[in-house]
Amino acid sequence: MNRDALRAVIADDQALVRTGFSMILAADGIEVTAEAADGAEAVAAVRRTRPDVVLMDIRMPTMDGIEATRRILADDRADGTRVIILTTYDLDHYVYAALTAGASGFLLKDVTPEHLVAAVRLVQSGDALLAPTITRRLIERFAHREEARTAALPRDLSGLTPRELEVLRLLATGLSNAELADRLFLSPTTVKTHIGRILSKLELRDRVQAVVLAYETGLITPGGPTEAG
Repeated sequence: MNRDALRAVIADDQALVRTGFSMILAADGIEVTAEAADGAEAVAAVRRTRPDVVLMDIRMPTMDGIEATRRILADDRADGTRVIILTTYDLDHYVYAALTAGASGFLLKDVTPEHLVAAVRLVQSGDALLAPTITRRLIERFAHREEARTAALPRDLSGLTPRELEVLRLLATGLSNAELADRLFLSPTTVKTHIGRILSKLELRDRVQAVVLAYETGLITPGGPTEAG
C-alpha cells in the first residue's frame, strides 16, 4: 500500500458504477480504500480507512448520501476528508441539501474519466468543485429565496473587508480563481489569499459553502446582477 497515494471511498448502490469509477481512479494512481453500497457502509468505510475524498451517491438504501455526508463531516476522525456528491440529474434538489451539509461539490454520473480524476484531485488539494453554470443554477433554484431580504449588510458578513465582500460576491456567481483575478485585476495568489481569509473569518469548509452563504444572507440574489460593487 502506498501511503502517499491519494485515497478515496466510492459510495453508490450500483455495483457497476462503483467498479467503473474504481478502475478509473486506480488507473491514475488513486487508491480506492473501500466501496460502499449505502450511506451507512460509507460512514463505516470512512471511519475505517480515513480517505482523502469520498464519491457519494445521493439515493441509496438504508441511509442516503445526504445523511451520510453530514455524519462523515461531523466526525473528528474524518478531519480533512472531502465529499463529492454523485448525481444523475444536474438540478436534483437533494444536491443543494448535500452542499449545505458540507459537501465540496458535485459531479454528474456521466462524467468523463479525465474530469472525474481532475475533480478528485482538485477537491483533495483543498479547493472545491464548482461547475460555474450548473452549480449556480442549482444554488439559485434552491437557495432560500423566500426569506426576507434587507438592504443592510448581513451581520454574519460584517467582519469582511470591502475587498473580501467583492471577492465573495463574484465567487458566488461561479467564477474560478483565474476569472476572479482577471475581473479584479489581481494576481491568482492574491485572490487565493482573499478566499482563504473569507473562509477563515466565516468558519467555512470551502468555497461551496461560501457560495451558499452568499445566497442565503442576501449578498447576492438569484437572477440579480453579477458585477461587483
